[in-house]
Amino acid sequence: MRILIANDKFKGSLAAEKAGFHLKNSLEEVFPGAACDLCPIADGGEGTASAMTTALAGEWVKTETRDAHGRPLQAPFGWIPTSATAVMEMSSASGLAIVQDIELNPFKASTLGTGILLQSALRRGAKHILIGIGGSATNDGGLGVALALGYQFKRQGQDFSPTLETLLEADQIERPATLPSCELIVACDVDNPLLGPRGATRIYGPQKGVRDFAWFERRLEHLADLARRDLGVDPRDIPGAGAAGGLGFGLMAFLGGRLVSGFDMVAAQVGLEARVAAADLVITGEGRLDEQSLQGKGPVGVARLARRLGKKVVGVAGSVDDSAGLRAQFDLLIGIKPATMPLAEAMRRTGELLESAVAAHAAPLRALSS
Repeated sequence: MRILIANDKFKGSLAAEKAGFHLKNSLEEVFPGAACDLCPIADGGEGTASAMTTALAGEWVKTETRDAHGRPLQAPFGWIPTSATAVMEMSSASGLAIVQDIELNPFKASTLGTGILLQSALRRGAKHILIGIGGSATNDGGLGVALALGYQFKRQGQDFSPTLETLLEADQIERPATLPSCELIVACDVDNPLLGPRGATRIYGPQKGVRDFAWFERRLEHLADLARRDLGVDPRDIPGAGAAGGLGFGLMAFLGGRLVSGFDMVAAQVGLEARVAAADLVITGEGRLDEQSLQGKGPVGVARLARRLGKKVVGVAGSVDDSAGLRAQFDLLIGIKPATMPLAEAMRRTGELLESAVAAHAAPLRALSS
C-alpha cells in the first residue's frame, strides 16, 4: 500500500515537514508495511519556501540583506542545484512580522531587501525563481526591487536613487545593462490591481500603517507611468498587481514575473498530481480546516486533486469546522485537539496529538483502504 502525506504547516506549532513525519509514524502503525511518500505542501504563504525546498531535496542559502526598514539581517532561500531553481518568500526580508518591534513607517518601508535576495539568486546562476509574496510590510510597488536589480532612475538627466518620498521627482527609468535571463514565478492568491478602490494602497495599506491613500496612489501611478513609457510594460491592471503593496506589479514590470496561484505553483513544482495518482490513500491537513479553506488553501487543493483522480482522501487538522461544504471534499476528517484541552497546550503537543488522533481512527482509515 502506498500512502501520500501531503500536508501544510500547523501554524504556530509544526512546520509542514515535521507534521508529516508525525503522520508517517502513526500511519505506519495503522498500515504495517505501507510505503509513505512525504510531500510537504504550501499555498504560497508562510512556509512555502520551506515546504518546497524540502520536497525538492534542496539546500538552504543565507544572504546578507535588509528588512523593510533598512536594518541588516540574514535571510534564507532554498536552492535546488539540479534545476538551478531558487525558492524564496518576500516575507523573509520585507515581511511585516520582522518589523513588529518598531513603529511602522510605510513612507520609508522598502522592498530593497527582497530585491537583494533576487539578485543573490541571479548571481548564483538561477534559471528559475519561485517566490511567495504574502505578508509584506511595504507599499512601494516594487521600487526597492527595481533599485536592487540595477534599474537606473534619472532626475533632469542626472542619475539618482529615489525613495517613495522622492519618487515623483524621477522623470526617466532605464533597464540595467545586464540582467540575467530567468523564469520568475510568483505565488499570488489575490486579484487586486495596483491602483484604485481595490488596489494595493486602499485594501492592504492600512495594516502597514498607510493612512494617506492619495499620497501613495500618486507615487505608484507615477512608477507605473514610467514603466509604461520607458520600459514598454504596463501590468498595473493585471489581477494580482496590487499584491504585497504592489510588489506583484514590480515583479512583473522589472523581472518579467508570471503570477500564479500559490497552491498551483507548489503542486506543479513537486509533481503533486503524479504523486497523488501513484497513491492508494492521500492524507493532507493543516492547523485548521474550515470554510475559508475552500478559498485556495493547500489541503483543499490536495483533496480536489485526489477526488479528480479517484483517490480516497483524509483531512487532519487541529480543529475541523463541521460544514457540508468542507466535508464534501474529504472521505474522512480528523480533528486532533481534545475539546477540553486548552489551545496553548494543544499547540505545544501537536506532534503527540497527531499521532494519537490517527491511531484512534485506525478502523475508519483501514475501511477507506479496503
